[in-house]
Amino acid sequence: MVTAERREQSLQDVPISATVLTTAELSRRGVQDVTNLQQVAPSITIAPLHRSVLINIRGVGMSQLVPTSSPGVAYYLDGQLIPHEQFIGQSFFDIGAIEVLRGPQGTLTGQNATGGAVFVRTPEPKFDATSGYVEQTVGDYDVFRTIAALNMAFNDNLALRVAGTHDERDSFSRNIGPSGSQPGDMKLDAVRANLAFRSNDERLKANLRGEFFDYRTGSVAVKNRADTVSGDPFVIEEDARAYLNQKGYRLSTEIRYDALESAQIRFLSSYQDGYTRDQIDGDRSATALPVPANLSTSGANTTAFPGRVPRTTTDFRTLINEINLISTAKGPLQWVVGAFSLDESIPVTSLRDNRSTTDFVQSNSTIQIRTQNTSTSLFGQMNWYVTPRVEVLAGGRHTWDRQISDRYVLQSVVQPANLVRGIIDTEQLTGKVGLSYHMEEGTLLYATASKGYRAGGVNTFVNTPNYEPERNIVYEAGAKTELFDRRLRINGDVFHSDYKDIQLQSLLQGLPLVQNAASGESWGAELELTGQFDALGLNAGVSYLDAEFSRTVCINNSNNPAGDRVNCPSSSATAADELVTKGSPLPYSPKWTINAGIQYAIDAGSQGVFTPRVQWSHLSEQLVTPFPSFRTIIGARDVFDARLTWDFLERYRIEAYVSNVTDETYVAAQVQASPTADGGYVYGAPRQYGLRATVRFGD
Repeated sequence: MVTAERREQSLQDVPISATVLTTAELSRRGVQDVTNLQQVAPSITIAPLHRSVLINIRGVGMSQLVPTSSPGVAYYLDGQLIPHEQFIGQSFFDIGAIEVLRGPQGTLTGQNATGGAVFVRTPEPKFDATSGYVEQTVGDYDVFRTIAALNMAFNDNLALRVAGTHDERDSFSRNIGPSGSQPGDMKLDAVRANLAFRSNDERLKANLRGEFFDYRTGSVAVKNRADTVSGDPFVIEEDARAYLNQKGYRLSTEIRYDALESAQIRFLSSYQDGYTRDQIDGDRSATALPVPANLSTSGANTTAFPGRVPRTTTDFRTLINEINLISTAKGPLQWVVGAFSLDESIPVTSLRDNRSTTDFVQSNSTIQIRTQNTSTSLFGQMNWYVTPRVEVLAGGRHTWDRQISDRYVLQSVVQPANLVRGIIDTEQLTGKVGLSYHMEEGTLLYATASKGYRAGGVNTFVNTPNYEPERNIVYEAGAKTELFDRRLRINGDVFHSDYKDIQLQSLLQGLPLVQNAASGESWGAELELTGQFDALGLNAGVSYLDAEFSRTVCINNSNNPAGDRVNCPSSSATAADELVTKGSPLPYSPKWTINAGIQYAIDAGSQGVFTPRVQWSHLSEQLVTPFPSFRTIIGARDVFDARLTWDFLERYRIEAYVSNVTDETYVAAQVQASPTADGGYVYGAPRQYGLRATVRFGD
């Protein structure tokens, strides 16, 4: 089932390219955190980068770390938009289902998106049962993960589900420096509650949801590219104390009321409050010297004495409201209309101590930014069955966005110490049209055209222009079918994308710059297969993507401060523009993403059911910026997993697992250099093994 169009529908009846994973499928495929999604769904890449998790679908989504920007792939938890990529990983427990939607979401989703959307749904409280479960995982690297959930049915009208997790793990990397920190370790405590109410006639249904999370880690383990101490990718040397703490809560109310016999009102209100506090070793080493007190902190001297300790604080306070009117009568015409609003405040303080190398003492460079984002939209969509088999889809959305950014910079080498306000207003009309044919054999054929949009914003650097919106128009044709008495499901599509004014991040004179890096185009194909033949289960997904810049353009390249003076002349001696030719690959666009798995349930009678499973995922080479180099390439990788599950006495499960069986060493993310920290490699998880036990109780 999918809920992307504001009502529950069968995936096979909706003209959209999507992967839907139920609780059983998530468990079967070993999906334990959000980054695992790229190993079980085609066309999606996920890069963990310090505070954030960057999600890209079909090469579109997120290629920047500016906290005030909006993502190209929208992320939702029980219908509420999580508008910033810093806070999408802390809720990945007690999951009911996940929907990965590919292509622009410019009509019905809460926020406009150019790349796609990820919908995470948690289990609804049940009114007829008191039940629950406890799941315990232990493994190497001192993995200790507990998840527990309890469903309490008070009566026919009121029920409560409470779930929580404690998750901790040592770092895959070993810090041999004197800092005392171990970047890469983590500890998460989170709890979620969902209080559900329904009237006797079930015309009124309401959910009150609340969640709290506390995530503590020694920051991300980044391997210095220039490390001469150890060639081991999992050995780092840092002398500065490092940490990354993220804490917050979310409250939401969802109300559905059958106001008419043929229409339902849905209202969703959400308030989110979260913060990030972090400090890292700016030179990623234990050898660099601080900038001497008698020297300035100019770019040249900072290069000579690169030791520094940055500290950053980011707060997010977000209020979201959405109202829908949804048709419920059976008939040839189904429709949804609605309105959406977002209002948030984001204060950011970035401090850099150039005089210390082991801990932050005093700031030599202070940047304070307070950003106010507002977004309002009106939308609607209708699905009309012209005949019992021919369906016409048409929808539109008008979005108004405003960003006000107050920037105060003190003791910066490139800016005056004053307050500068930046304002940008953007609006866009987006939508979707489509034609579907529902065949008698249960096969769906469809063709759609959809447009998504991503708001523009204000750059941190006061002397640079605002960046404009990016847009993505995708033309898609697909087929969905089920064969052999619904034992085999095959879904596939082909698409062409026209991607305009791409938002990319680099550095200009030492400060972050978001630029509109021309336009791109891509075409691709996707195929997913799921089969269940008695005891034999199998799945496969494959996508091919050819994504490139559609014209030659000069783009700021922070890794080449000298720029390309011949092909990209500039009046500024500090500009770093470099030529990117037509046909160059777009960032985060691997040509192939492939996953496959097979399992077989062995019935041992009174001893239970034993199910061995093996699976494989492949991700081909990709770039993280338009400029190929050892700093920007993420190489191809193949990861194999294996698990053996034992289900017995209906309530018990024990699972033994090995992930990355071949212990492949691969780069999961490339961190680019910034004024606060040097870049480096983030390596993917090595081979891990462990045991997971689950006990269910109640009705």
